[in-house]
Amino acid sequence: MLQWIRSITFIVLATVYMPMIGVFYAPWAMFSRRGAYAACKAYSAGTMWLARVVVGMRCEIRGDVPEGAVLVAAKHQSFLDILMIFHALPRAKFIMKREILMMPVIGQYAKRMQMIAVNRGKRGAAISKMLADVKAGEAEPGQLVIYSQGTRVAPGLSVPYKKGTAALYEQMRQPCVPVATNAGYFWPRRGLYRRPGVAVVEFLTPIAPGMERAAFMATLEKTVEAHSDALLAEAGFKATLPV
Repeated sequence: MLQWIRSITFIVLATVYMPMIGVFYAPWAMFSRRGAYAACKAYSAGTMWLARVVVGMRCEIRGDVPEGAVLVAAKHQSFLDILMIFHALPRAKFIMKREILMMPVIGQYAKRMQMIAVNRGKRGAAISKMLADVKAGEAEPGQLVIYSQGTRVAPGLSVPYKKGTAALYEQMRQPCVPVATNAGYFWPRRGLYRRPGVAVVEFLTPIAPGMERAAFMATLEKTVEAHSDALLAEAGFKATLPV
């Protein structure tokens, strides 16, 4: 019961904290992309601090965090892994679903930071537009983050990796850094309960550019899934098999 109280308290505080940060940084963010990044970094850091203090959830980054221009292909289990990846990377630019741009505070800052929005309902057109938008934004150095499964996937579930990651890998001709996580075990995609423990985002060995598409996707999926499963096991997660 105490952990439930802590969880709900954390959700309330984190929810109130978002518009506070948004309003505080708005005068800077309106005229400077750097200000928008600073606001989102502050929100990420503050929310992770609240998670540690209120819930007992510590956030840990492992591996070599890329600083140059790379493609980052990450496992997505929770809103928490977004915060952790964004805070860790110097200049993250996320590929996100278009609906996020309509959200208060988050949407406005996403636009200011020139995040790449895609319409998931039209796959072929979405990939073409995504590639065009990425090409147009190449003058802005940074780390392009894509969630290869296209959505949050709860621990223990399997969802195919989408071809958009391979298309970006071929177009950008940059190293691809796989990212594993166990964040969904501590901060699930649904529900109010927040679990104490160590949530991990791990940056793995980069995949060099130039691999054939099928080989690249097989390597990426095998690497990310194996390391994510290891992190979940480390956290104490046990998958329940369907009856």
